[in-house]
Amino acid sequence: MSEQILWFAARGAGVVSLLMLTASVGLGMITVTRFEHDGWPRFFNYEMHRRVSLLAIVFLAVHVLTAVLDPFASLGLLAAVVPLASAYRPIPVALGIVALDLFIALIATSLLRKHVGRRTWRAVHWTSYAMWPLAVLHGLTAGSDAAAPWMLAIDGVCVVTVLGIALWRGRPRATMPATSGALRPTVGGG
Repeated sequence: MSEQILWFAARGAGVVSLLMLTASVGLGMITVTRFEHDGWPRFFNYEMHRRVSLLAIVFLAVHVLTAVLDPFASLGLLAAVVPLASAYRPIPVALGIVALDLFIALIATSLLRKHVGRRTWRAVHWTSYAMWPLAVLHGLTAGSDAAAPWMLAIDGVCVVTVLGIALWRGRPRATMPATSGALRPTVGGG
């Protein structure tokens, strides 16, 4: 029974961490555009990005811990931190480990932002554009429910969300009408 609980916890935490990472990446891209609305404070996007990122950390930690403790996967601690050290689906697990390592770098530089400087922080933050697709690929290939319709739907929603925000972010800003009360990005960001 406890083995089954670990299996469910690893799967569930993995799915929720993917959703939280997707929301974090999306909110990060929105924050960079300095998107604003008359109905909420200017700091709203940044604070939501930060808080969702913290939730992603929690669920990712639960996912990794329960995957390590789950006897079915038999990962072990080494295989949870060293790419290709896993006997269980080595390449799919390695994708997740590399995504985890990139996420740890993002967390560390964000915590040390005042000490590493804006340029270094920003350069490391750009790795989120590699981290997120690796996490998606990890879920699509390592998960026991990867081919289940409900999981494919979740993956699809995540991909469409991030691609949609990326397309929205990349559109020409000069064509946006500046009407009072309308949702609009402001000039700036990068």
